[in-house]
Amino acid sequence: MSADGLLSRRRFLHLVGAVGGSTAVYQAALGLGLTPQVQPMRRPDLAPLARAGSKSVVILGAGIAGLTAAYELSRKGYEVTVLEASHRVGGRNLTVRGGDLVDEIGQPQICRFDRDPDLYFNAGPARIPGHHASLLSYCREFGVQLAPFVNDNRNAWVQDDSMLGGQRIRNREYMADARGFMAELMAKSLKAEQLDRPFTATDHGRLLEFLRQFGELDPQFRYRSATRAGLVSYDYTQPEPHRTPIDFKELLQSRFMYLMSFGEADDQAAMMMEPVGGMDRIVAGFMSKISSLVQTRAIVQSVRLQENGVEIVYARNDSKRTIHADFCLNSIPTQLLAGLEHNFPADYSGCFSAIPRGKLFKIGLQARERFWEREGIYGGISWTMQDILQIWYPAHGIHRDKGILLGAYTFDDASGDRFARLTHAQRVELALQQGEKVHPGYREHIENGISICWHRMNHMLGCSAQWDESLQSQWFKRAQAPIGNHYLIGDQVSYHPGWQEGAIHSAFHAISDIDRRVRGMATVVAA
Repeated sequence: MSADGLLSRRRFLHLVGAVGGSTAVYQAALGLGLTPQVQPMRRPDLAPLARAGSKSVVILGAGIAGLTAAYELSRKGYEVTVLEASHRVGGRNLTVRGGDLVDEIGQPQICRFDRDPDLYFNAGPARIPGHHASLLSYCREFGVQLAPFVNDNRNAWVQDDSMLGGQRIRNREYMADARGFMAELMAKSLKAEQLDRPFTATDHGRLLEFLRQFGELDPQFRYRSATRAGLVSYDYTQPEPHRTPIDFKELLQSRFMYLMSFGEADDQAAMMMEPVGGMDRIVAGFMSKISSLVQTRAIVQSVRLQENGVEIVYARNDSKRTIHADFCLNSIPTQLLAGLEHNFPADYSGCFSAIPRGKLFKIGLQARERFWEREGIYGGISWTMQDILQIWYPAHGIHRDKGILLGAYTFDDASGDRFARLTHAQRVELALQQGEKVHPGYREHIENGISICWHRMNHMLGCSAQWDESLQSQWFKRAQAPIGNHYLIGDQVSYHPGWQEGAIHSAFHAISDIDRRVRGMATVVAA
């Protein structure tokens, strides 16, 4: 232990994390002055060009990063062209409605949802954390209306075949009992004399009282039951009937133990938001400003560095075209970029095939009735340790006749590959079979569904980049830096892959560097 007591603080933070999750550790560290408050990245203050159109930029890909860059640069007088290979803009920001095409290679689908403003499915990003300040600022600027997103609902279900014989239980039951038992174990093992300074006997008493409150322990520091786990019944003319806790050994059987702090993670904790009417309202906001700059179905064939710019060859409307620009911002997924003709040096292009991509998979299901609301579930997520992993419930359209459920959301590659090998009909059938363990009679309520396998989607062939420390140390700075007048952008070159905020920040990083270089050319308006 050091003389200033930092070791005991570290031990204290370990204890807090064991029972309170990452958010509790973060807040405790803030309180101890060990962690600085994080400030949001500011939007770049680009200098306007002295002569509009005197600098040209071609942007490859109309995802969130490309749209951000196009919007910011065009406002400052840059001549901007955006080339998008797909039939639609937005990249992985995809909201599916009745009649929409899901462009999966080998088995395209047409969504059969009813045509109704409430019946849509966010197949890509579906929630916005409250600290994603850049994205939220664009929502404010474009008039994109936001509503609360219910991420963590303690009234939803947890189901695991390895626990309680596969019986479903309420999320609140698992959480309350698990934390109650852990608090009891910690209280029993915690001795004042075992704590190094600066903890005093008074601190010891306060910590025990904290554990009593945290775990709803009785005066003898035993866990008997917790009101936060819910009651057996809700008849408020009678005394509260407390439920019997689940055996802690049963709780330990479930892999949900590793997910119970999910709703406390930095990017999953309340308050979270969603755009009213679908996540693609954000895309529509950008397009309301720059639609004339975007060409869809423009398939890039080559990217070549030149002495003072970049040359792009692309195909559109059955003809080959060439565009020259001073700068190129490239958000083409690196696994696809590796297959294009280019003249990049090997120490730059090597990262294109080195960075693995996620195989995230989602299913959207149209329910003929909102049966989950009869179970007291309004928004949030139920967890099952089967392949489908999650079932999401819409918080919009409450008490209407129909709703769109997320019927599967897989994170791991193995589950993604298993679903990818199936036909669309087989995927939906599997989701219904597994959903029966969470909601008996599940399939009786489902009318149709749509599946999105991101590593089979045309012009994508993968989801977010899967950087690890080794890859980051080898490739990240090289990929993030320009090569000539060419820049990689997108969440794939951010430390926040898979999130729109990461994509926006990658665009900010690139256009800030362009601005710095252009200022040095004396082609901007004098201050």
